[in-house]
Amino acid sequence: MQLLALVLILVGVVQTYGPSTKITRIKNEAVTESSGLVASRTTPGVYWTHNDSGDGPFIYAFDTTGESLGVFKVTNANARDWEDISAGPGPQPDKSYLYAGDIGDNNEKRSEVTVYRFLEPDLKPGDKSSTKSKPRTTEPAEAIRLKYPDGAHDAETLLVHPATGKLYIMTKVAFKNPVIYEATAPLNPKEVITLKRIGEVRIPSIFGGAITGGSVSPEGRRVAFCDYFQGYELVLPESSNNFDDIWKQKITSFDLGKREQGESIAYRLDGNALLATSEKVADLFQVERRRPKR
Repeated sequence: MQLLALVLILVGVVQTYGPSTKITRIKNEAVTESSGLVASRTTPGVYWTHNDSGDGPFIYAFDTTGESLGVFKVTNANARDWEDISAGPGPQPDKSYLYAGDIGDNNEKRSEVTVYRFLEPDLKPGDKSSTKSKPRTTEPAEAIRLKYPDGAHDAETLLVHPATGKLYIMTKVAFKNPVIYEATAPLNPKEVITLKRIGEVRIPSIFGGAITGGSVSPEGRRVAFCDYFQGYELVLPESSNNFDDIWKQKITSFDLGKREQGESIAYRLDGNALLATSEKVADLFQVERRRPKR
């Protein structure tokens, strides 16, 4: 993917992000298929990840040295096919919630999908000793049940806006444009919510919309996505305060490094970098945002 960066430079495209750097490898050997990634909102420098299908409802905390900071089992949750994780507001004001997306559906047969919402754990030094076999537990999760208005879809990208709490799912579809669906907060766990189709997003890739992960920036004006090959970003114009205008903008692409089946991407808490993991090898990559010249 370094070739991609060179091509963009040669054709005069301004790159938003600098070169990709592998900064560490996640040291917890229980993280075998990192499928989602999100920066902690309560503990700067900490990230949460989870495995793909087959692991159970576990989330893993680590820092940028790769050290494990805790393993938590999500209370009242099941894990059929967890694909992404996000952070955002919830029922209690001024509290950070994590949203785990059980949204994978390779065969497109699920009548509904589930997003589990729960309070972000307050990490303590003693949590470092927790393991998958002896995990800590989260506060009870709420199961937000969702269905598409036009039949089942496979998806691996879950987004939650940090201010409004709106939830977005982007479908995963090769050689076509992926579709964005929306659920407006408050998200009622007592009913099945029908998602609203927002529209398609044009991905500048010959492989189309095989999008494997996404993230909303902490200030809520940028969205990043990834596929197996590179990263993408949409930016809300300064003239707009309507977040849904972001889906109409031109998407830019950037190199995310030599990931092995990369399936996750997340903004750093300060919004000035993006981090990404690999599913096959738990390496952590980072790209720094370039400062605009003045």
